[in-house]
Amino acid sequence: MNIENILGELFTLLMMAFALGMDAFSVGMGMGLIKLRLRQIFYIGLTIGAFHIGMPLMGILIGRVLSDTFGTIATVIGGVLLVLLGLQMILSSFKKEEGPALSPVGFGLIVFALSVSLDSFSVGLSLGIYGARTLLTILIFGVVSMVLTWMGLLIGNRVQGWLGMYSEVLGGSILLAFGLKLILPF
Repeated sequence: MNIENILGELFTLLMMAFALGMDAFSVGMGMGLIKLRLRQIFYIGLTIGAFHIGMPLMGILIGRVLSDTFGTIATVIGGVLLVLLGLQMILSSFKKEEGPALSPVGFGLIVFALSVSLDSFSVGLSLGIYGARTLLTILIFGVVSMVLTWMGLLIGNRVQGWLGMYSEVLGGSILLAFGLKLILPF
C-alpha cells in the first residue's frame, strides 16, 4: 500500500469516527444537563470511549463472518434505549425527588454507553465485511468518541446552570428526539 492509500484510509476512518462520535456528543450534551462533577464527566468519557472500541471490534469480528443484517437491529435497539432514557429523565424532572432515577453512573452509565455505541457496532459489521484495519479503526473510534463525549458533557454542564430546573426536561427531550431519529427513518 502506498502513502496515499494509507492517508485516504486514515482520513475515511477519522470522518467515520467523527460521525459516530457526534452521537455521543449530542447525547452527552443532553446528559450533561444533569448536575455532574468533573470526575463523573471524566469516567463517562472513558466509558463511552471503551464502548466505542468494544462495539466496533465485535462488529468487525462478526462482520467478517456474517452479513450486515444486524446493522439495522443495532440501530433500532440504540434508539429504543435513548427513548427510554429520555422519557425517564423527563418524567423524573416532574417528581419532587432530587436527580434522575437512572443517572450516568453504574448501570445507568452502561445503558447510556451502550445506547450511543450500538451504531458503531453496525459500522463495525460493515468494516469487517470490507476488511478494514482492526486496531487502527477501533483506536480512532474510541479516542474520537471519548473526546466528543467530554466536549458534549462539559457544554451541557455549563448550560445546565443557566437553565436551572428545566435543564433535565431539555436533556431528556434531546435524548428522546435522538432516539426517535434512530428508530424512525426521517
